[in-house]
Amino acid sequence: MLKVELHAHTSEDPVDRIPHSTTDLIDRAAALGYDALAITLHDRQLDLSPWQQHAADRGVVLIPGIERTIDGKHVLLLNFSSRSEEVRSFADLAVLKREERGLVIAPHPFFPLGSCLGHTLMDRHADLFDVVEVNAMFTRGVNFNHAAQRWARAHSKPVVGNGDVHRLRQLGSTFTLVDAARDPGSICDAIRQDKVTLVAQPLSWLTATRLMSELFYVDLKKLLAPRIDADQLSVADSRS
Repeated sequence: MLKVELHAHTSEDPVDRIPHSTTDLIDRAAALGYDALAITLHDRQLDLSPWQQHAADRGVVLIPGIERTIDGKHVLLLNFSSRSEEVRSFADLAVLKREERGLVIAPHPFFPLGSCLGHTLMDRHADLFDVVEVNAMFTRGVNFNHAAQRWARAHSKPVVGNGDVHRLRQLGSTFTLVDAARDPGSICDAIRQDKVTLVAQPLSWLTATRLMSELFYVDLKKLLAPRIDADQLSVADSRS
């Protein structure tokens, strides 16, 4: 069985500010005994060739991926070509799936966030999703993954555990064990065939609160940055 993470971001991400590099992520995953890792930047499929040898030397298989925004919602596309960057609608996704054999995962589908798919889109496009994600951001008392697991059972879809890694300490509490050979295609095929074991451990309230606070602070800074820059420019103009 291979220990696998299928949802991780690095400093190459064009949307989120991530403090760790791709090399850092590979090294941390190797230290925790991961066998395979999908790097899924927002709306950009990273060219993995500069890191393939580094990962191979550490026993980690790299899986190409992207967290694509499709009709305003996040969807994980794994082991597709760079054409995945061109997918903008679910109609586009249907075409890509017909022409390429990649893996489509519904990430954190029922979390209370605007970028999450929700019941309407999950039901409408159920045939496009190969797999449903159990996201590591949960505690014993608050767990939005229950709805995802119920939906997966109702639609006979496999479930995988992902960290949605924005900080290295998010690795390790929730992941997937996959019965597959050590290459991206075999791993994706095995997941599609439900040859998986979910490992999902709740976070403590303290850990979850600290992570959410840090991530919210970064998002708030990103949201306010254009306004701050505009205000500074306005002040500079008034002094000139």
